[in-house]
Amino acid sequence: MHKKILVPIAMPWLLAELVAYNPLLSYVIAWLGSFLIFHLSLQVPLRDQHFPLHQQIMRPLVLIQLVFAGFMCCSSIFYFVDHLGYSYTGFNENSFFLTSSKTALIAKCQRLALLAHIGLVYGLILGNKEQYLIKFQLAKPGTAFLIKLCTISYGLALVLNEFPALIQFKYNLTYISISSGSLVFVAGIVRKNLPCFLFGSSVCLLNLVQASLSGYKEAIIVQLILLLFLLFPHYRKITVLLLLPILYLCIYILPTFSSVIRAQSWISKKTEKEASMAAIETFFDTDKADFIVENNWLFLTNRFSEIDMFSQFVAQTPSQRPYSPQILNNALQALIPKALWPDKPSTEYVAMQRVYEYGVIQKASAASAKTRPIVDAYLIGGPIVVFVAMLWYGLTAQWLCQTAERLFGGYQLGCIVIFNGIFQQLWRGNTFEFLFNNILYGYLLMYLIFIFLKLNHILIPVKSHENTTHQSIL
Repeated sequence: MHKKILVPIAMPWLLAELVAYNPLLSYVIAWLGSFLIFHLSLQVPLRDQHFPLHQQIMRPLVLIQLVFAGFMCCSSIFYFVDHLGYSYTGFNENSFFLTSSKTALIAKCQRLALLAHIGLVYGLILGNKEQYLIKFQLAKPGTAFLIKLCTISYGLALVLNEFPALIQFKYNLTYISISSGSLVFVAGIVRKNLPCFLFGSSVCLLNLVQASLSGYKEAIIVQLILLLFLLFPHYRKITVLLLLPILYLCIYILPTFSSVIRAQSWISKKTEKEASMAAIETFFDTDKADFIVENNWLFLTNRFSEIDMFSQFVAQTPSQRPYSPQILNNALQALIPKALWPDKPSTEYVAMQRVYEYGVIQKASAASAKTRPIVDAYLIGGPIVVFVAMLWYGLTAQWLCQTAERLFGGYQLGCIVIFNGIFQQLWRGNTFEFLFNNILYGYLLMYLIFIFLKLNHILIPVKSHENTTHQSIL
């Protein structure tokens, strides 16, 4: 059923390419094309009677596609209208609807983003197996197991702070803790279970506080996405009604709050309490109203969307700099453990070199502007590699998810907690150096957890007549 939509979802890209001589029209078609793909690819699984909605919404076809393509394809509209002359103060009538070489470049990048979206969905659909065997399940399903998993994962993550060589496992364990804690929180709400509600809400609140004080917005957004996606199957109308206010508050508060935290904590070296108080006071200072609005618009047009950075790479490749497989070499080298290669260069340092070389940011800047998969794929070999790389991305994400479900009793533990915990980086994507590392060592960690649970008889083999049943652990 899903494969019937493979041809229709490619039509917007073909049409956008046919009208590339008109950058405005080409951009609009490519931008709207992603929404058509959402409609065509999501209406079937969301109405599939084989699996209820609560066994689908956290799977890659829904969650990863919405987050990845939403960020990669849809967020560029703010940058585009700003380029055409619109800002938070209104339209500039002298520039709106005027086209230029920059407009053509933005339209080209949007078409590449749409091509990547198509490749991603192709991979997710082609890699999906509607019927597969569930090999193991929990011997004693329930929230008690999730609470233990949340606590132990968080404790291990703290211990790994002392072992830099194992730092990649620290983040994976942290995300497992957050995913399991969020699931306990939602179970407490749905089942009106006070202990689960108190434990889960404490985990979510602790994560939100730590994320807000860090100066990074992404951890806060990840927590909100988790809660909204987990609540949606049980409270659809309420979740939809809350979505717009939450989105507005995130756009209004997060950019300014995080920038003030960074300025106060990173630059001025103030304590977390002093930095957070300064950030909060900003919103109660009437003199800062224009600053907040301007900063938020800057976030929407430049930091929320990375099409400006993408366009700088596309403008120079291959006209000034040739396509190169060096990024793949870097990604493979990043897989070598530092214990086996003591002089191994920092992955962060290696990944940042291309943004310096292309002049995206200056070395003196404290900002981190690492590339995303679509940019890396384009730098390796152009549009063809973009499609192939995203096809592989979709196939890999789908395979990892179904592997987790087969080993951990199905959707709830396998997909929500293990897959979306360990491979949370796949939601938005990352530079190839970090992405390859996350996939390899995340897969290794997944099997280590499986072996531990199996040896301790926490996971047991399912009976033959139950091997297609998804175990509910709540």
